Amino acid sequence: MIKAEKITKKYGNLQVLDQIDMEVSKASVVSIVGRSGAGKSTLLHILGTLDLPDTGSLFIDGMEVTKMSEKKLAQFRNEHMGFVFQFHHLLDEFSALENVMMPALIKGDSRKEAEARASELLTYLGLEDRKEHKPAALSGGEQQRVAVARALVNKPSIIFADEPTGNLDLINATDMHNLFIRLKNDFQQTFVIVTHNAELAQMSDELYKMEDGKLIRQ
Repeated sequence: MIKAEKITKKYGNLQVLDQIDMEVSKASVVSIVGRSGAGKSTLLHILGTLDLPDTGSLFIDGMEVTKMSEKKLAQFRNEHMGFVFQFHHLLDEFSALENVMMPALIKGDSRKEAEARASELLTYLGLEDRKEHKPAALSGGEQQRVAVARALVNKPSIIFADEPTGNLDLINATDMHNLFIRLKNDFQQTFVIVTHNAELAQMSDELYKMEDGKLIRQ
């Protein structure tokens, strides 16, 4: 699924990632914890091909993405990966349904196909009666569930989540944790999650800690 070998990243004289090796299996929830500034998000962005390592190799679904052109990498990312961030980044002028459809339309699906898939996901996530609402009319928990549906719409191999519950209250955070587990069980979905939330980390199949540029399996 994912295999990272000897990944390094420096910003100036600061060694953020130092010879990182990591493997992620299909249908698993993997969490990365660590103090602020430890390099968790940098690693997630590299694993998700949003940033490039200085050295090292990254294989996703058997393909060495570190050797892809920028154009091919963008296409690969849209088709194979989904992203959920602390802030939902929904487009305010579009409905929940239209926001979820967007990656499928970018991929080249017909509007009919994209709408059917988006509608199915929103129903699965308990948002059937909120599909036509714009983000401002949704609660924080509902907005984040729309963001999860958007991440799932292209049936990605893996979802990368950076502090996905960081902006939610305890009840909505717990709901989000349970949703990730349900998606893993129902769809064999794979997650790599950066989190400060100890409960979510402990629910994971594998737990890593970032410390001084090193990734330590817990």
